[in-house]
Amino acid sequence: MTKKPDVRVRRVYEGAEEQDGVRVLVDRIWPRGMTKAKAALDEWCKDVAPSTELRKWYSHDPAKFSEFTHRYRTELKQVERGKALQHLRDLAADKRLTLLTGTKEPDISEAAVLADILNR
Repeated sequence: MTKKPDVRVRRVYEGAEEQDGVRVLVDRIWPRGMTKAKAALDEWCKDVAPSTELRKWYSHDPAKFSEFTHRYRTELKQVERGKALQHLRDLAADKRLTLLTGTKEPDISEAAVLADILNR
């Protein structure tokens, strides 16, 4: 029987916790004011992040989240993003995975979309 993935979303600005498991930043741009030591990352997987065009269009507007999700899922079918998504699947296969983002509202971020995909 296959274990159900345990993927969570947190802000990178929150301190690392023991129960985070593998910590992966999924933003394309490094979070402002964050040092590598404070971020306590295991990886930075920027290849899975939305395109610059999509990120700028979305601008974390809650009213656009549904359309952002649709467009981002379409982008994830591209080869490079697909490989990065598979890498995250592999990480989540046997351990907890915490997707990190710098956004103030992680529930409406690319990390939330990825967690939804990976937790299925």
